[in-house]
Amino acid sequence: YMVSQYRRKWIPDTRGRRNAMIKQLRSWNTFSNSSPVEGITRAIRDFYDPKKKISIYVLGDEFTGRSVKDVVNVVDRLNPKDANGKTKIRIHAVGFPVPATAPQHFQITRKRFATLMRELTQKNGGTFVALN
Repeated sequence: YMVSQYRRKWIPDTRGRRNAMIKQLRSWNTFSNSSPVEGITRAIRDFYDPKKKISIYVLGDEFTGRSVKDVVNVVDRLNPKDANGKTKIRIHAVGFPVPATAPQHFQITRKRFATLMRELTQKNGGTFVALN
């Protein structure tokens, strides 16, 4: 959680809260393991409610995990389809570009992110936008 006081809570949508989030993002330490999986599964576990439709938005550029298929299978279990084939949580994603001059390992993890997000968004009623 980037905002620990809102752990497992919805963040109020106010002008002040938006300004505070923008300020926090300016000084955010961007180090991560370059995998959106932990955030996606945590969001599903913390916010899944069979009485509500919820959307998750994933913003990223890399997936360093071992298996796209394993992630898809975990999300399928956490976010099951109803009798109409719909999930309660929709997953949307935006993939950021990696410069063509970046080292080869960044090119590979970028493609893996796109593959993962394309699968997750398609299976979970969302949209994947890949920026070039």
